[in-house]
Amino acid sequence: MKEEVQDWFKELQHNICQQLEEADSKGKFIHDVWDRPGGGGGDTRLLSNGKIIEKGGVNFSAVWGKTPEHVLRSLQLPADEPSEFFATGVSIVMHPVSPMVPIIHMNIRYFEMSNDTWWFGGGIDLTPHYVQADDAKYFHQRLKAVCDEHHPTYYGEFKRWADDYFFLKHRNETRGIGGIFFDYLKGEPPFSRKSRFDFVKAVGNLFAPIYTHLMTKNHQLPYGEKEKQWQNLRRGRYVEFNLVWDRGTKFGLDTEGRTESILMSLPPLAVWAYNYQPEPSSEEERTLNLLRKGIDWVNS
Repeated sequence: MKEEVQDWFKELQHNICQQLEEADSKGKFIHDVWDRPGGGGGDTRLLSNGKIIEKGGVNFSAVWGKTPEHVLRSLQLPADEPSEFFATGVSIVMHPVSPMVPIIHMNIRYFEMSNDTWWFGGGIDLTPHYVQADDAKYFHQRLKAVCDEHHPTYYGEFKRWADDYFFLKHRNETRGIGGIFFDYLKGEPPFSRKSRFDFVKAVGNLFAPIYTHLMTKNHQLPYGEKEKQWQNLRRGRYVEFNLVWDRGTKFGLDTEGRTESILMSLPPLAVWAYNYQPEPSSEEERTLNLLRKGIDWVNS
């Protein structure tokens, strides 16, 4: 199974990069193939200074070795459990030039151990600098349609999980408008490894059509210096989440992954302003008021 998943993830990385380059029309991905001490490696693909994408990464990795102690603890297994792990996945973050185009993130992954433990995980979420109801509705409707094709409980369950996961506790605000998040998807009836993998593939294939649509729709909208300053402030919040709360960042660093590839998700420029308060009734204030859990974007 791991070879099948790994090969599909590699092909997905290639296809997504092609579609993003076509939509951007200027930027090209560079390849940085790397090896991991202890087993495995990956292919980091980075696009910089494009027409629409200022910095974007589409990463593939497949790593293996001795199971880290923190993973054994999370599974309530002894720290000296003699087990090996294999993990593979694709991780994507896009930071656009225009503050009118949202940041997007997706990660899909597969993990297995030599004791026959395995699971799939992942998620996709949208972080607009300015929340637009029509984009939010489009995004969540597309996610719900894919989830509903695979199980009627997926969207509601995984949306709530995303609301809780993509949340900056120290700011009491969501990172953006959420999306779906799932982890530890195993083979309990009625699910099988194949049905879980089919769902993960459907999520992966959804990324490029969604984001190229949002790129094309929004990148020519007008903006000025005020909007760029706000974009950099919101990027600062993105950095805070990735460095303080993100599980993928922690897992990559804990398993001696490649630091440059792990921190690829950070924007090229971000700003922190002390006790920033938006102007009353401004678009910035309206966006902040929408950064909360539980919004029904599908029916908004």
